[in-house]
Amino acid sequence: MSKELEEGSEVKLDFNKLEKAVGQSKGIIPVAVQNADTKEVILVAYTNELAFRKTMETKSLVLWSTSRNELWEKGKTSGETFDLVEARVNCEQNSLLYVVRPRRGAICHTKNKAGTPRNCYYRRINLETGKLENLDP
Repeated sequence: MSKELEEGSEVKLDFNKLEKAVGQSKGIIPVAVQNADTKEVILVAYTNELAFRKTMETKSLVLWSTSRNELWEKGKTSGETFDLVEARVNCEQNSLLYVVRPRRGAICHTKNKAGTPRNCYYRRINLETGKLENLDP
């Protein structure tokens, strides 16, 4: 992933992500992931039956990487892994909410200037300028 995408101020939304994901990864549903302690939304990702079963068995946050077409234990590379506290399903049973607790207290693979991992939603769109503002530089 490019540094400009993760740190830049231009809005570059990937409106084709789901279309690409569905084309490559059959049988996936979206998962909203929420921090059990702060109630912040950490990320929105995808799961398939294999990732769902692995999450339920291990009580760890395991997702399906639509980019790599493989199981993805969130944070396994960065060390920012998560315990599953609760799993909820929506009324139509076509999306999930995972309530998780960070094992080390950090969340995202990106880090601020101090080197501390931050929440994945660390930028907001300025409604006047349309530019991204970094809330945790």
